Amino acid sequence: MEQFLTFGIVGLSTAAIYAVIGSGLVLTYTTTGVFNFAHGAAGMLSAFTYWQFTGGWGWPAPVALAVVLLVLAPAFGLFVEKVILRPVQALGEAERLVMTVALLSGLIATARWIWDPNVPRPLPTFFADRTPLHIGSAVVTWHQALTMTVAVLVAVVLRILLYRTRPGAEMRATVDDRSLVGLTGAHPVRANKIAWILGTQLAALGGILIAPTVTLDAAQLSLLIVSAYTAAIFGRLRSVPLTFVGAIVVGCMESYLTGYLPQNDYLPGLRLAAPALLLFVALLVFPHRRLRGRDRKLRSVPVPTARGTAAFAASVVAFGVVLASVLGEGDLITYGAIFSLGVVALSYVPLAGYAGQISLCQLSMAGIGAVVWGHLGAHGELWALGAAIAVSAIAGALVALPALRLSGVYLALGTAAFAVVLDRWIFTLPSFHLFGLRIALFDQGSVDVAGPRLFGLRLDDGARLMVFAAVCLALASLVVAAVRRGRFGRRLIALRDSETAYATLGGSLLTAKVAVFALSSGIAGLGGALYGMQQRSITADQFNLVAGLPIFLVAVVGGLGTVGNGLFAGTAFIGPTNALIAVAPWSQNLVALLPGLAGIGLGHNPDGIVARFRRQWEPLGRDRIALPALLCVLTLLWILRLSDLIDNWTFLACSLAAAIALRIWSTARQTAPAEPEIPVEWWGLRRSWRPEDREVLARGLAAD
Repeated sequence: MEQFLTFGIVGLSTAAIYAVIGSGLVLTYTTTGVFNFAHGAAGMLSAFTYWQFTGGWGWPAPVALAVVLLVLAPAFGLFVEKVILRPVQALGEAERLVMTVALLSGLIATARWIWDPNVPRPLPTFFADRTPLHIGSAVVTWHQALTMTVAVLVAVVLRILLYRTRPGAEMRATVDDRSLVGLTGAHPVRANKIAWILGTQLAALGGILIAPTVTLDAAQLSLLIVSAYTAAIFGRLRSVPLTFVGAIVVGCMESYLTGYLPQNDYLPGLRLAAPALLLFVALLVFPHRRLRGRDRKLRSVPVPTARGTAAFAASVVAFGVVLASVLGEGDLITYGAIFSLGVVALSYVPLAGYAGQISLCQLSMAGIGAVVWGHLGAHGELWALGAAIAVSAIAGALVALPALRLSGVYLALGTAAFAVVLDRWIFTLPSFHLFGLRIALFDQGSVDVAGPRLFGLRLDDGARLMVFAAVCLALASLVVAAVRRGRFGRRLIALRDSETAYATLGGSLLTAKVAVFALSSGIAGLGGALYGMQQRSITADQFNLVAGLPIFLVAVVGGLGTVGNGLFAGTAFIGPTNALIAVAPWSQNLVALLPGLAGIGLGHNPDGIVARFRRQWEPLGRDRIALPALLCVLTLLWILRLSDLIDNWTFLACSLAAAIALRIWSTARQTAPAEPEIPVEWWGLRRSWRPEDREVLARGLAAD
């Protein structure tokens, strides 16, 4: 009984921290309609800053607390609201979600840049020198008592603020109809500012309270928010009291699993994954109302032509051949991931771009494909690549089944929870037997991965693997383009536009979601297998949730509705970053920050960069003089490079210069002078009639 009570007190103190963090999350969502994935990262950054003030610079704890909670946290909240989220307030739910994911990735990279993750930073508990309190035979430290007291005070203050004050009423009303609130004399922008300030302060308070009991690590502290997510889902993202109940459930569950979970090789990871498992279950069990502040900002998805897609696929293969011929063996391993991770990024196109299903576990699916190929394709059997794709597709279908009733933020949370379960538990399992079949994943270490055999030839060097990966990316792009042009692609677009209308008109949500999840997961599994081949050895950490966020962000920035996004995302994620590190090794931390910054810049170009590039370079593709000239110049430069007459940097610089110059020239040649606008009543007099004039007049008469 004494042990049970002790673990209960530990669980309640942890639950109090989750309640504080979860309350800030609910407050932000209830008042602004933005689900802040970076909420835990804000608490993490506050904890590091508090350590810097106290442990690094020797400030008194009260002064450090006052500066962090009353100055820095409010300033950071105002910065996020004004600079990052206000520009995308008028965009759709997906864009706002991506902004917070970008902020999460950026804050983790920033913390790792400022504070070396290899240096331990212990943080003492509050009132550590005082004699603990005793409740029967159980001991309660002053830090635990302070934590629980703070949680109760937070609950009371939030309840009074939201339901007994005018600013609270303004904050709750703003998310439902900003224009209507403004007509009543309230100030929606001010309400959002207050919400972000209070939410950030609560995240900072929770991060400082929990930091002394865990390792001060950027990723670990940021992902503690998974437990607060679970508590917030218990409160259905709107009830602070129910959020506290959820926090108690999560905190006590973690504590009792620590004390009573049997000790063997298979269960330690279960305790770490338990909050994510509970989050997944809560998402499926609890009813969900319409997402607050949700709107539909749908954008058209272009239909790629067969000719254009074939030309693009040929360009991908040619790009791979050129890179394979000019790069050294070390660079081939580094830059080979352009095509393998490009395949992983391409998996977002049918899932998120066509069907509108937000998933944060695609890199985890790639990890499944990589580990299946590593074990089954040890001797290069090509059938094992098909097995890797099939197993990943089955895993994606299994995710789609429980996620059938989820959408938007709830689906993103569910897939993130699935990724965390894989990271913390499934991928850490030793080998085991199931129905007489030995199942081996990463075997608590690394897995050696070999290249495939193709037509009797073993693809075991970097050049051959790069060309093979480029061919696979080209084929996968052809498949994704064919899906968009076909009946299944039209069904996915209809599913994205309105799931209710899709089901009303006879469409099967189960079939469509399972099929698109399986398709995208199979593509991701292919990318993971290719990535493992190029890396030669893989570990579970290469496929965790945090590692997958930058790829997701780059794919979103490229444009989830375009087939060329795979090549763009792989090139943008691998090419410039590694090239910059090679030129300036000191820029490694800055490079890690770039995907987050790119995601934050999404509000300025919500259609994606690939569509913009296509519009800019389309004149060159149509020009019968400039395009052959460019191909001739590139071929000549390639021959010069193979002859070692120029180096790689000269080859790259001259290729870019020639392409840009010919693009500008072709654009100028094809730009027709603008005709003066002629009023409709003068059509047929000042200019001749055109075939499209009939439709324009018909629409004008119908509008009148």
